[in-house]
Amino acid sequence: MTLLPEGKLYIDGKLRDATGGGKFEDINPWTGEVIAYAADGTVEDMEEAIVAARRAFDESDWSTNSAKRVELVRKLAEVMKANREKLLEIAIKEGGAAMGACNVAIVDGPLNFFEPLFDVYNTIEWEKAMPDKEVWGSTHRRILVKEPAGVVGAIIPWNVPLYITVGKVIPALLAGCTVILKPAPDTPLMSTIIGEFAAEAGFPAGVIQVVSGKDPALLGEMLVTDPRVDVISFTGSTGVGRRIMEKGAPTLKRLFLELGGKSASIIFEDTPNFAEAVGQQIVCYHAGQGCATLTRLLVPESRYAEAVMVLEHAYAAYGQMWGKAEDPTNFMGPLISERQRQRVLGYIESGIKEGARLLAGGKVPTDKGNGFFVEPTCFVDVTNDMTIAQEEIFGPVLVVIPFKDEEDAIRIANDSEYGLSGGVTSGDEARALRVAKRIRTGTVGVNGGMSIDVDLPFGGYKQSGLGKEWGVEGFEEYLETKAIGIRVQA
Repeated sequence: MTLLPEGKLYIDGKLRDATGGGKFEDINPWTGEVIAYAADGTVEDMEEAIVAARRAFDESDWSTNSAKRVELVRKLAEVMKANREKLLEIAIKEGGAAMGACNVAIVDGPLNFFEPLFDVYNTIEWEKAMPDKEVWGSTHRRILVKEPAGVVGAIIPWNVPLYITVGKVIPALLAGCTVILKPAPDTPLMSTIIGEFAAEAGFPAGVIQVVSGKDPALLGEMLVTDPRVDVISFTGSTGVGRRIMEKGAPTLKRLFLELGGKSASIIFEDTPNFAEAVGQQIVCYHAGQGCATLTRLLVPESRYAEAVMVLEHAYAAYGQMWGKAEDPTNFMGPLISERQRQRVLGYIESGIKEGARLLAGGKVPTDKGNGFFVEPTCFVDVTNDMTIAQEEIFGPVLVVIPFKDEEDAIRIANDSEYGLSGGVTSGDEARALRVAKRIRTGTVGVNGGMSIDVDLPFGGYKQSGLGKEWGVEGFEEYLETKAIGIRVQA
């Protein structure tokens, strides 16, 4: 097997090996075989990265020279777009993404996000005059000023690493911050190649660092606990998010945490083309490895039997349509690792033990090779107190729950520690919108509406996280607001 190019660290403007030359294996989820090696960064490497990022922020003009920032980020965008084929290869072979998914959010989506991000950036009001105010006999002129927050530690997950990297790194850079990018051990190459692109684009030393490592926690915890790092932007599990919050507390570090989800899709009985709407709820995109994936399907008791029959046929028809890496019509491949597969299989076993009915899937397929595959899976006769209805599985598993009426649907949707996304479908748009406003979640699609986009803030309620990514609100995560008062008249 031909290996992909080795992933190097990018620190202080230099592409290099880890201190001591350590490397770790990068596994192809489609085959279970080694596809590449990446530098196994050390404590010394991360220390150097933090020093470089701090120096670049404090001592260079990066934080104040907006024209330079825009020029270099545009060059970075050009380099990334010119290397689309390399990114596709990494996404497929390292990340287990199918070509259909790559053509949407995995690769092409992020490459197309740059111009909308520039549009959002251009709306930022860097200086705002407040009305003059008389206080204690004097007139005061007041100004609000936006300033970059400082050094950003961007900790990237393995499921959609390029998408998340663009969402974190580009706003941070445009805002005037310096960035240390720390990838997940399962997908190091999608981050280390960003270091190569930054070098080609001509970024000043210290503005961007990329430090990969085999240990899932060591380097990230250095970023979280170091007082020289001002902001942590993390996407990943709620459990890790809690630990970051705890470890970051002593330095009162600003945190953006985009965490887990167990999002509900409510389909009401008055939905036109009810069967079509239900059949489209199969959890298959990127094998269900998405935090905002709608994994709880809520259908009315009055049409529950019909919904179950529709799903049974839909899953049977989908059975041979997935698991082909190069097929542009295919959106589902393997899970990222054997560990993740065992986790998903454990949840499937839990669902069976707790009394849910396995309608489809639930097994390791025998015709897909040695990769980390699990069949698209659907449980029916689920109650919302079951483990599979409450915990994030992060795999191709849909659970179907009946509801009595509108109030019951809202109650079930909100009966979750998570609140990231959701969906409401009804023939009555006013009704759907009314319900959407009552669901305690950060984004809701009404009648298939797209509620996640570059110019819209994305982030969750409850234990789905803190803060927002994308939109003006996403840029605000990397900005401080300073109030200036000028006494102009005694």
